[in-house]
Order: sequence, then structure tokens, then C-alpha cells
Amino acid sequence: MKTNLFDEVKLGLQQQSISRRGFLKLSGITGGGFVLAATLPSFADELGTLVGSAELNTFVQLSSDGTITIYSARPDMGQGVKTSLPMIVAEEMGAKWDDVFVLQSEVGEEYGGQWVGGSNSIAASFNMMRQMGASAREMLIGAAAETLELPREEFSTNNSEVIHESGRRFTFGQLASLAIKQPLPDEDSLTFKDAEDYTIIGTSVSGVDNLVITTGLAMFGIDTEVPDMLYGAYHKCPAIGGSVVSANLAEIKALPGVKDAFVIEGNGRVDQLMPGIGIIGDSTWAVFNAKQKLKVNWDESNASKDSWRDLVKTASGLKDKRGRNMVVNKGSVDAQFDKKSNKVVEGFYTYPFVAHFCMEPMNCTASYVAGKAGEKDSIEIWVPTQNPASVGPTVAGLYGLENDRIEVHVTRLGGGFGRRFSNEFVCESVELSKRVKRPVKLTWTREDDIRHDYYRVGGFQALKGAINKKGKLVAWDQHFIGMRKDGRAVSGSRFSRNEFPLPNLINARGTSTMLDIATPCGPWRAPGANTHAFVVQSFIHELAHLAGRDHLEFLLEVMGKRQWLNPGNIRSLNTGRAIDVTTLAAKQAGWGKKLPAGRGLGLAFHFSHAAHIAEVAEVSVDKNKKLTVHRVTVAVDVGPIINRSGALSQVKGSIIDGLSTMVGQEITMEAGRIEQSNLHDYPVLRIPAAPEVDVHFIESDNPPTGLGEPGLPPLAPAVGNAIFAATGHRVRTMPLSKEGYSV
Repeated sequence: MKTNLFDEVKLGLQQQSISRRGFLKLSGITGGGFVLAATLPSFADELGTLVGSAELNTFVQLSSDGTITIYSARPDMGQGVKTSLPMIVAEEMGAKWDDVFVLQSEVGEEYGGQWVGGSNSIAASFNMMRQMGASAREMLIGAAAETLELPREEFSTNNSEVIHESGRRFTFGQLASLAIKQPLPDEDSLTFKDAEDYTIIGTSVSGVDNLVITTGLAMFGIDTEVPDMLYGAYHKCPAIGGSVVSANLAEIKALPGVKDAFVIEGNGRVDQLMPGIGIIGDSTWAVFNAKQKLKVNWDESNASKDSWRDLVKTASGLKDKRGRNMVVNKGSVDAQFDKKSNKVVEGFYTYPFVAHFCMEPMNCTASYVAGKAGEKDSIEIWVPTQNPASVGPTVAGLYGLENDRIEVHVTRLGGGFGRRFSNEFVCESVELSKRVKRPVKLTWTREDDIRHDYYRVGGFQALKGAINKKGKLVAWDQHFIGMRKDGRAVSGSRFSRNEFPLPNLINARGTSTMLDIATPCGPWRAPGANTHAFVVQSFIHELAHLAGRDHLEFLLEVMGKRQWLNPGNIRSLNTGRAIDVTTLAAKQAGWGKKLPAGRGLGLAFHFSHAAHIAEVAEVSVDKNKKLTVHRVTVAVDVGPIINRSGALSQVKGSIIDGLSTMVGQEITMEAGRIEQSNLHDYPVLRIPAAPEVDVHFIESDNPPTGLGEPGLPPLAPAVGNAIFAATGHRVRTMPLSKEGYSV
């Protein structure tokens, strides 16, 4: 990556507010630069011909010194899109990656979708990024053809040069001022590189922000500083829905560094502004200290009364009953269970609520400016968010402002996993700023972050299966016991007729029962799949053991023939791809090899977020139930890999995250209050317990899809099945600490 004037400009952007128009002027684009952008009619008079289409969400700047600046429009929370998306553009341009400089774009409709989640960024943006790069390439070729007065068909691009078949060549920088004058290529006329000709896509590229991250210079939301800024904390009722009756505000205001403290009634919406106490001070530590000394009398008459113990008790009473809602019912399930020659096994699985536990707690900096002399109020916001486009409308609706009076700056995210889709911490920051008429940086404590999360929902599943005399699966009955709020299933608690293996079986029944809760739940890395995989892939192993058959052979048989569940739908299960990754993972792990006593292999497959992934865990368990996960072998099919380095990081991170959650993490609540608060009672995996992770990619010719989430779901069942292979003990409950295991 090139280090030049643009590094200084980037640092300036991080340290102060500067508009995109201002940056373009500062970087000298009007003096011979070439911009390829989404439709930006307001810039037309200033920049000349702007090309692209309304669907494109990023643009390319080419300067006469050869620097190629590519804007990345989607937030980066560690998943690497700030690197991988520009790689696609650079590939189609024929650029040299060392010439590329990447900047985070501003928030605006002209960029199209700017949210990140669902491992969808690559899938949603791949074609658009190719079009962006190919359009730039064709304009550069047009400039070279015009210069030499030769047919454009005789030119190609490579290594940041336009090359004529005679050997004559121009650098991109030399052609910048002419390229801008070229007509916009027709979208239908664009051609794209064949995969075998890629020089950037598929290679290992270091993250564009790696240097500033590792040296402590990266600007996360929590690092934001603006002139005249104060610091804020927000204290809410421990039981969701409670409101303030009274508080020791006079005592709090008298504390060192505290500027003000006040009651906020809020609007009662968990996703916006709940009732609470706002504290303003001259430092983060001053307001945190004051927050610890708060004494609040809460009215909890309308607050949550949720109890995990009650949910467990209720679900236990339902495990032998059929669910209230029929999801799928085909074949003759009961007849197979009643057949005396068939073997039957039942299992009841439990998985807890868990927190996101992002490394960077929720935070936001806001500056609410009251309009003067008839002007409307305005708000400027700096926030680590997964959905920038939702921030403005949420705040505008809360304060009765027009969207154009709200400016949003997206910072780098210190973790997200679905947590940063909500805007309550944004609304809290704006409210504090409005109260004190100065910019305020709100920071949540770690305790706030755990006790006021949107949790991965817990749940229960009761399964029953039948095996015939030939060792084949002949009946499957699944009772899903999930959670709902306000009459609707919460995120991650939906049970579909398309859940594997229901579509693959002749005799299958799936029912559901929903329990009412008030606890907020939200998307958590691989929503739904992260728990469904644990249950289903563990129970398939139970059935294989009951049948006396090899687990790999049995699982492949359940997958059936090679076919799409929904032909042509990339986001549906393809059993051919499933068979291939499962077979590859088993082969690379040495499936069937002899292992010493107390050591075992466990296999699991899961399809989620358009990814087919299989994993084999090799574990050992000692007499004290101390678990060691030695190695996890992973086989992945997500189509072509864009950035191999980033892809490996995502898979390995998923394994670590999944193992950490499986071993000892759970959120419980009593009387509506979350019982966990910090690392002492919500532990994370330590480095010595991290396994070796061996990743193998099948780069099929299917469209590329994402990897941020789908590597996590198969981990838990793979480890659970390996524990059974090593000890004969069946794991049906997460976290493993509930069954006496430790790492």
C-alpha cells in the first residue's frame, strides 16, 4: 500500500470533521484526477464526467501521480470488507495493489446499501464492484486508444498500466486527465476477467488498516474527540422497562469532574431511549465513578419479570409433548416409532442466552446544535454502527428533524456480530448533548454492555429418531421450544420446514412452541444457525451411534443425492456441495485414524448464510473433565475466495468464538435482571486453550458469498461429538461448564 499525501489526509479526516467534497478539493482531484463514482449529480459541475450507476456504492479516484484511491462504503468490524471490496474493483481495473489507497466513504444514499451483517457484503457487492472496476478500465483504455489513434481492442490493462499489443504502455497516472473525458461505458458492454486471470482476487492481502490498528492509531468510535466535548454515562433500570422514581442527584452533581446529572423519561422504546439517569462530566472516568455511586429508586411495575430458571422448568415440562404449531409433517412418523423392529432414541437439548461481548463497548459521540434565528436544529454523530443508514431516520423521528439536518460519520467498529444494528446508544448520546448544549461522547461500561445487550436467544429442542434393522434413519420428530416477544418470534428463534435435515427425509415431523419473554434479543453471529447446528448435528451423531454405523457414512447418507434444495437459489442448501466439504474435512482430519484412550474425533456440517462448511474437532478429556481441543479441521465452500488472508482470519475467528461461547458463557436472568456483569462471571477463552485450526477451501464456480458467520455453527456439535468419541458422554447442554467440563 502506498504511503503518501493520502495518509496525512486520512489522519486529518480521523481527527476532524471534513466533508467528502472538502476532501476531494484537498486531494487535488480537480487538477487532473479521474473519479469513478456512484451517481453524484451535485458534483458534476466540479468534477466533470462522473460515471457509474445508481446501484454502485463506491467510487475510484485516480491521481496523476498514479495513486488509486478506492472508497469502501460498508463499515468494517473486523470482517475485512474495507480490504476485500476494493480488491474486486482493483482486480477489474488491472491495478497494482501497491498503488491502491482505501478510504471509508461518508454516509449517503448514493452509495446504496451500506449496512453489514448476515455475511452478505461480498454477495451483495461483488457484481457492483466488478462493474466499477471494469468501467474504470474501459475509460483508461479509451484514453490510451485515443492518444495513439489505435483500436481500443488492441489494448489491455495490467499492473496499473494500459498496454498496447505492440508493447507501448502508459501508466494510469499518465492517462488520468484524458480518462475523465471518456464517455461512460454502457453497462451491458462491460466484460469481466476470467478467474484464472486474477492477480489480486484470491491472494492474501494484509488488511488496509492493519498498520494503524497494531500501532494504536486506528480511530474506533471510542477514540472520537471533537472540540468542546464533554463525556457522558447513562444508567438504566437493571430490569428492562423500569422507570426512575428518585435518585441521589445532588450527591452525584457534587462529585469531582461531574458537570450535571438528570433524570431522562425517554420514550419507553428499548431500541431508542429508555428511562434513566444521564451523567455529564469532564472525563470518562469521572462519569463512570459517579455512575457507581448512584442510588436509584426504580418503579418496576412494568418491567421484565423474566426468569431463566422458570423458562427451563416450563420447557422441561414440554419435552415429552408435541409442539403447538405444526411446521412440517410428512410420511408416517408415528408408524415408524411404533414398529418393534426399529430402534428409537430421544434427546433433549438446551442452549442459553449469550451476550455479544464486543471488545469495544457501545459508544457514540453526538453534537446537537439548536438552530438560531429561524434555522432548524442539526445533529452531527460519530458512531461505530453496522447500519449507518438507520441512524439518521431513527434520530430524526425521535427529535422531529429532517434527515438532511443529521450528519453521520461511521468509525471503525471494535466488534459487532449483529449487536451494532440497534441505535439506543446513539439516541442516548444525542439526548445528553441536547441537554447540555455541547458535544457529548457517551461510553457504556462493560457492565452496561452485558446487562443491556440484545442477546442471542436461548432455547430448547426435544428430538426423537428411529433407525431400522438396516441402520437407516426412518423417522425424525423435532419439537422446537423457542422464544417470542410481543407475539413475534425473536431473532434467532425461528424454526423452518427447510432446516436440515427435514427436507431430506421421507418421514419427518417438526413442531414448535413459543415461550413469552421481555428480554431484548437480537442477531448474534450466525443467528439461529449457531444453536440449530448444535442440536441437529449432535442428534445425527446419536442416531449414527444407535445404528452402529460410522458417523461420516451415516451423515452423507442423510444428505442424500446431489441436488439444490431450491434450484438456482444460491442461499439454499446444495447437498452436492455439502457432501464435498464434509468428505474433505474428514479426509484432511484423518477420519478413522486410531487415537489413544480419552481422545476422539467429532464431525459436523452446517449450511448457513449461503456457505457450506464442515468441521472435525480432535479433543481429549482427562479424568477431571478438563477438555483440550487440539485441532479443528475445516472445509469451506463459499465460491471464489476474495482475500485468502481475510478468509482464513474469519474462519479461525469463528472457531475461537464458537469454542469460547460453548465452554463457559451463558446469560441468565431472574426477576428481569441479568445476573452476569463482567469477565469474572462471563469468561472468554484464553490463548493457551485455543486450538490449531486447519482450513481448506473448495473454490467452486458458484457466486462468492460471505464468511463472517457460517464458520461458527459446526464447531459446537463437532466438539460435542468428539467428547462422546473420547468419553462416551453425550453433551446435550451448553455451556459445557454445566456438564462439568473446563478448559
